[in-house]
Amino acid sequence: MSLDEYIRAMPKAELHVHLEGAVHPETLLELAADNGVSLPASDVEGLRRWYTFRDFDHFLAIYAMICGCLRRPEDFARAVYEYGRSMAEQNIRYAEVTFSPGTHILRTGGLAWHELLDAVNAGRTRAHDEFGVEMRWIPDIVRCNPDTALTVAEWAASEQSRAGGVVALGLGGPEVGYPPEWFAEAFALAHRHGLHSNPHAGETVGPESIWGALRALGAERIGHGVRAIEDPALLEHLVAQQVPLEVNPTSNLCLGVYPSYAAHPLKRLVEAGLLVTVNSDDPALFNTALVDEYRHAVEDCGLSLDELEEVALNAVRAAYLSPDEKTALLTEFEEAYARLRAEHGLEETPK
Repeated sequence: MSLDEYIRAMPKAELHVHLEGAVHPETLLELAADNGVSLPASDVEGLRRWYTFRDFDHFLAIYAMICGCLRRPEDFARAVYEYGRSMAEQNIRYAEVTFSPGTHILRTGGLAWHELLDAVNAGRTRAHDEFGVEMRWIPDIVRCNPDTALTVAEWAASEQSRAGGVVALGLGGPEVGYPPEWFAEAFALAHRHGLHSNPHAGETVGPESIWGALRALGAERIGHGVRAIEDPALLEHLVAQQVPLEVNPTSNLCLGVYPSYAAHPLKRLVEAGLLVTVNSDDPALFNTALVDEYRHAVEDCGLSLDELEEVALNAVRAAYLSPDEKTALLTEFEEAYARLRAEHGLEETPK
């Protein structure tokens, strides 16, 4: 069994994936045509060339245009369903999916919160029924729209949302100029209603962003967090508290955080004892998938097979599941890994 075959066969969970960034180029072209949006490319190859990011601001501009192609309830249901199909193809059993309601409702307009939530849940139900995959939701505040923060937090924290699969409040968008402390009130509101705190931090800004997310937002998991490697005291704290990191290697390369997989700190973070997970972030934009990220983790970042399996199990340990759900999924994954190894005589990382 090759490494690719082994990785594809492993059951997996994904904690850091953006719905808007998972829309396939072919689907995006159709949605743009349906909704009267003019894109700077008319075919898939043209879109892939367009997805060559000069910097993080350029990435955000492209991301905003993609968001503008999602207008109708059926657009969101389709995007969720197609991600669910991709989950099944990669043997991803569970995912916590981020999306940006403030952008779709307050900026693009046209939908109410209950319509958007119903739409993503229609896609979730269809994907579950057809593929057996499970998803939960992390609505996020977009940092550069701080005026929407409390509104998004109120939507996410409502009884309807929590009954509809919302498990956490996220914080995305540009870190530079928008520190976590600005959003403390919104996260406090979400916390009072039982939601988890799941901000992005430590991607394009260094350790101070992670410290801010921990102290001001009560962050329970950190989206990205790779810049923690720059601060020994922060590393010690994250290890002691076992705060999970949602690491996205290809995303970091595409957006210039690190120049290569060899330079990426994934291996060092794992060896330091952090609770690290590996994810795809915006798979369609970065031309990747979770199976690709696992392969890069071994072939290019230097993880052993044992370390890769531990990282995969960390995604279940860090998930916002009930204790019973988590125990059942961990048992299922561990038994599957042992069976796959035994069936194929794998003691070392497959070549």
